[in-house]
Order: sequence, then C-alpha cells, then structure tokens
Amino acid sequence: MYVLKTCAACTMGLGILFVMVFVLSDAALLKRQAYFNRTAYLPCPFTKAQNRSLSELVIFWQDQKKSVLYEHYLGKEKLDSVADKYLGRTSFDGDKWTLRLHNVQIKDTGSYDCFIQEKTPKGSVILQQTDTELSVTANFSEPEIESVPNITRHSGINLTCSSKQGYPKPIKMYFWIANSTNEHDEDMQISQDNVTELFSISVSLSMPFPEDVFNVTVLCVLETASVNIVSRPHYVVLPEPQSGQKETSSWIAGAIVVIAVFLGFLLLLLVKKCLRKQEQPGIS
Repeated sequence: MYVLKTCAACTMGLGILFVMVFVLSDAALLKRQAYFNRTAYLPCPFTKAQNRSLSELVIFWQDQKKSVLYEHYLGKEKLDSVADKYLGRTSFDGDKWTLRLHNVQIKDTGSYDCFIQEKTPKGSVILQQTDTELSVTANFSEPEIESVPNITRHSGINLTCSSKQGYPKPIKMYFWIANSTNEHDEDMQISQDNVTELFSISVSLSMPFPEDVFNVTVLCVLETASVNIVSRPHYVVLPEPQSGQKETSSWIAGAIVVIAVFLGFLLLLLVKKCLRKQEQPGIS
C-alpha cells in the first residue's frame, strides 16, 4: 500500500511537472521601450484568441514585485486587486490584447507578466503567459553654452555647458573647439533628481585665448549610449579697442606724422643753407 501511494504521488508530481513545463514553454519574452511621462504598451498576444471571447477569460498583468497593474475578469474590468500606484494609470485594448500604462516614470523600468486564464469547473487554467521587459528613457535637453562676460585676452576663455532631465546616465559631455582635435572636459558634474531619477550634467572650460586669434567657435557635445547631442555654435570674440583708445592711437599717429614732416622740413632748410654758403665766393 505504501508503495502504491508513493507511485500515485509520483504520477501526480509528474503531471504537475508536465503542466509547469507546458506553461513555461508557452511563455514569450518581449522587449518594449517607453519615454518618460508618456505611455508604455505591454502586449499580451493571445494565439488562441479566435476560439475564445473575453467573457470566458481572466487576463491580468503584474510587475516584478507581483503587484497587479490591471485585471480583466470574464469580460469586465476588476479593480479590487489592482495596486494603488497603478490605479487610474492603465487602460486595456481588447482588440490588440495590449495594456497601456500611462504617465510612465523611470521607476516603472522592469519586467511585467501577463497571464491569460480560463475558468473551468475544476478551477483556473493558465492558457498563456507573456513576459515583457520595459525600459524607460528620457531625452536630454539640447546642451546650452554660457560664457563669462567681459572677455579679454588676459582673462582667456571661460565657458559652462549644461543639459537637463535625461535618462539613462550619460557617458560624458565635452567642448569641441573649431580647428582643434582635442576634447575639453576639464570639470564635469553629473547629478540625479531624487524624485524623478532623471540626470542633469554640466561641464566647465577655462583656457587661455589662442595667440594671434581674435574669435573662436565652440561646440558642446553630450554623448549618451544611443545618440550624441550637439549644441548650437557658440562664438567667443575678443572685443575691439574702445573708442577712446582708438582716438588716442589716431592722435599719436597723427602727431608722429607731423613731427616727421617738420623734421624733414628743417633738414631740407639746413641742406639749402649749406649749399648757399658753398656757392658764395671766398674773401681775398
């Protein structure tokens, strides 16, 4: 009798194992991407949809912590088991078998499972499971360059570039100066908002003004894993001499010319005087 019970238990265990293997083999892994504050689409494509209606099925989604996002119970929306953080944030598209998750946040990144069950007299039977890996991104703002006012050759070039509200974490940000092959990222700072989890980044540049150059074109480049974002060109120009300085320089130049002419005139008179003396006859 003990042996028979053991065999029966083994048979039941093998049956359960077979069901588990069947369910797992029917699971599909999908990857989806959504933008911050927009809508994510969590599909649950049902391969046996042509044979059943929604009124016969129980469909629900849950996250990696087993919190329920949405449940469609025998043709009707059921909110009893939905987690508070998902209430009012989901809508179900019965034609496409897709759950829309609205107002997506960075913290929504992760895996989601969709289960399709059928109610039978013996209980619920899982017909299909779909796993979706959701990633959330946010586009960084266009980098903006700011410069310190009152630039002189002595003060050099002092710039700051910044970009805000992006995700995931950027790789780096740097300045690129025209006619130069070097990347300048002397002082780079990255910060993350505690609430939104979005990143902001800034970089500073301080360098001497190139010799014999009076204007420089600078670009700021933000490098992420998927794309590089380039700022608008920023022009650093040395100021022209002030009007007072121009007038002084003109006066000095004019004075030098007048003095040169006067000295030339005196020299000419002196030469003529010497020539007259040479032409006069000597006294006997």
